[in-house]
Amino acid sequence: MHVVSGRLYVPYHNWYGKAANYFFSKLKEGKFVGIRCGKCDVVYMPPRSICGRCLSSLDEWVELPDEGELMTYTIVQYDYTTPFHSYQPLKPPYILGIIKLDGASTGLCHFIGEVEPKDVKIGMRLKAVLREERKGEILDIKYFRPI
Repeated sequence: MHVVSGRLYVPYHNWYGKAANYFFSKLKEGKFVGIRCGKCDVVYMPPRSICGRCLSSLDEWVELPDEGELMTYTIVQYDYTTPFHSYQPLKPPYILGIIKLDGASTGLCHFIGEVEPKDVKIGMRLKAVLREERKGEILDIKYFRPI
């Protein structure tokens, strides 16, 4: 058996879907939006197209602030770099948290910055820091910082 080492490049385009497409287009503008269920009044952030509680279709958009509360977090220590690629946008160690924006019922997973890991606390107030040049993707949010 012979093994041939090399790289395989497979170009592809990802389609976000209706809810995520609108969310990312608003994020590119520097705005945060969630989507509300008219039946159960749950506000999903990030948005989705179907309510997880009552299975209703969702289409009621709500603007949300760029501030919220840290629900939980972890400190990523492991470097997932392979000989060909790193799947991590930051070099470890870094803090990854779930942030519940004010007015939302669910949390958004993202990076926490401008704070030492020893100083992170569940319940701390955070504010989004956006990139200057945005592309309409989740990394348009650079990180959330303590208020």
